[in-house]
Amino acid sequence: MHDTRASAVHTPRPEVTAEAGLCHGRVVVSLTIVPRASATLAVWASAWLAGTAAPDDVLDALAPWSDAHDALAADDATASATGLPGPGRSPTSLAMLLAALRRTAPRGQARVVLPAPGDVRGLPGPGWFSREATTAGEGVLFADAGMGLVPGAIADGVVRWTVYPVPDPGPVPEYVPLNQAERDLRDQVRTSASALTDLGVARHRPGVREEIAASLRARPQALWPSGMPPQALRVLQQADEVDAILAAAAGDDPGGALSASAADARREALRPIETAVRIARRAAVAEAVRVLVSSVPRT
Repeated sequence: MHDTRASAVHTPRPEVTAEAGLCHGRVVVSLTIVPRASATLAVWASAWLAGTAAPDDVLDALAPWSDAHDALAADDATASATGLPGPGRSPTSLAMLLAALRRTAPRGQARVVLPAPGDVRGLPGPGWFSREATTAGEGVLFADAGMGLVPGAIADGVVRWTVYPVPDPGPVPEYVPLNQAERDLRDQVRTSASALTDLGVARHRPGVREEIAASLRARPQALWPSGMPPQALRVLQQADEVDAILAAAAGDDPGGALSASAADARREALRPIETAVRIARRAAVAEAVRVLVSSVPRT
């Protein structure tokens, strides 16, 4: 099979590079392109609902995030509406969760949410799902199904997807063109490098560049549908690289080389970069979902 995505995944990036290949119709990238299980589920579940992926593909794509995944409805009403087990009952498999999505939204599309304090873009509005997604920093909204999913680690090697009711999905989120998201993120790559230097992180940790590269190499492989648009893959890759830089900056011990005031200044300087990473990931996932779903003729 000819890999039309090779030019995107092999494009050099500042500080680090990535490698990619094609395996069984799925793009395999040697970094965690989206370090969120929710982004993986949003893309693959949308592809499955559109008929371009099999249930096993969805389950396989989630495997790098945890050895096991299960699902549970947050309340009895949601359990009744979806056929999933509710509070006080044993959780079910992700295969049953996918079946519930098929029943409630046969051709629905998923929307990834990556909220943070002060940045609630993409959330449906105040409510149970929004609160839990903000706490977790991620979630998947199925507006047509009236439900939202939030993952959480409940034990070593086990991630539970809790299904929350979303009676009002709210307005469609503001559209962010992928070109704009990519351009803004590239600007933030330069800003992040400058911020690390200005804040003395590189000075206090001279091996920070190697640390960033090692962090990227150590992350599990993420799988994406073979129909993923190259630009979306590229933006997700850039977001992961910037995220690794942010992690390196946050890992500098404020009780050691940095004073408390310097640590506060560092957090404020890096906050816009964190926002740009979230915006870029949301835009890339939204574009991937749009392309994967629109590639299937409507009957």
